Amino acid sequence: MTIATHFRARLTQIAAVTAFLAAMTGVLAEAAEQGREQGAILADKVATAVANAPLPAFAPARPVIVRWDGKDVDGDGADDFLNPTGKDIRTEDAFGYGRFGASRDGGTRQHQGVDFIANAGQVVKAPISGYVTKIGFAYSGDDTLRFVEIRNPALRYEARVFYVDPTVSVGETVHIGDKVGTMHTLQDKYGTSMTNHVHLELSGRDGVKFDATEVLTARVVKAGRGLG
Repeated sequence: MTIATHFRARLTQIAAVTAFLAAMTGVLAEAAEQGREQGAILADKVATAVANAPLPAFAPARPVIVRWDGKDVDGDGADDFLNPTGKDIRTEDAFGYGRFGASRDGGTRQHQGVDFIANAGQVVKAPISGYVTKIGFAYSGDDTLRFVEIRNPALRYEARVFYVDPTVSVGETVHIGDKVGTMHTLQDKYGTSMTNHVHLELSGRDGVKFDATEVLTARVVKAGRGLG
């Protein structure tokens, strides 16, 4: 469900409530004009109107399901890239935005990856097929936050997924979508104001890092309103 669709649904509900209140206001105004002598009769009228007035229905919104499609760069009909967590891109928190190129360190540098929201302990999947060429540390002096590097020599792309507890080893072959680890929480280091996420860096055939959303596209596959 888009934001616009959501607001249209809510505005429809508000309009129904407004009409209901307007009807009640008219009945009460009539009661005031008739005076005290007919108060008992009009009170019954009010009660009847309330009982018979149609109440607006507030159906729960259906959840929006988003699927990420990866670009097929070799033309074989299969995705060559995958969102490692399957979740949305991290929006703004106390430490900034998760999009590629976002400001870091007071504007002295730019974010060189895309942060995909993750739950601590969830499975992290290989964003490309290839070989595990490195398991390293995200920060010097911190051996809890690691990354897995995968290279695809045929397509000449490289991927690094950060903040994982690896379940693969250097030299191992992985296929896109295979489990490479589990997400290691960032909140032990940064506190709850940091959104837990996996940082994905992709490098192209020229060795330059690029925005993962150039090869990963989100689309809504289910949305709407209704019961159930």
